[in-house]
Parts: sequence; C-alpha cells; structure tokens
Amino acid sequence: MKAWEQRKPASEFWSDSATVAFGINVPKALGDFLVLEAVYHTDGCAVAIEDAESLEEQRKIAGLEGAFVCPEGAAAFSAARRLRESGWIKDGETVVVLNTGSGIKYPETVQVEVPVLEPHDAI
Repeated sequence: MKAWEQRKPASEFWSDSATVAFGINVPKALGDFLVLEAVYHTDGCAVAIEDAESLEEQRKIAGLEGAFVCPEGAAAFSAARRLRESGWIKDGETVVVLNTGSGIKYPETVQVEVPVLEPHDAI
C-alpha cells in the first residue's frame, strides 16, 4: 500500500508485520516490482484492510452467504466493498473476488457458543 501510494517501483521490507490473515502477511514480496508495475499499468489501486474489518466481513459473508471464508478472502471482499462504496467500482462493472481458503483453518477468528446437552435434556 505504501509503495503504491508513493508510486515506488518496489516495496520496502516491513519488519514485525502481523495479521490474522497470515496468508497475505508478506513483509517483502519477491515479485513486488512486478505487481506494482501491473497495478500502475492498468490504472489499478491498492487497499489496506485492518484485521477488524476483515473479520467483520468474514462474519457478514457467513451470515449472508453461508460461506466460512478465510480472513484473506474476507479482506479481498472488504476491499471490493470499499471500492464499490467509494465509486471506484462503477455500477454495471463485473468484479471477481477470489477466496483461496476456508475459515475452518482459522478457528480463533470466530466466537461460537455451542450449547451442551445433558443426558436428561430434551432434544
């Protein structure tokens, strides 16, 4: 995000980077210069998503679609939602958002209250 905002040809190493979406936690991407070049060439953009926003989107998707997406996928959906709300994605445009993993790999990202039935409880 910072490299894109500053129109740099490559990113800088981000020490102590951390996120619940460990699949997109890349302190210095090997091909960052290629990604940035593609974004600049296509008039694309970069969007930074906070963990809380990603986890909220994960809950929204589960509630609306019944899909337990991974935090990385939820971050992509959140970015698309933000771009649509800002008008960057226009009415009538088709956007594909990829989710590459399941939320089941991240049980710590959700709070679940599971009722416990005792032997004498009615079902």
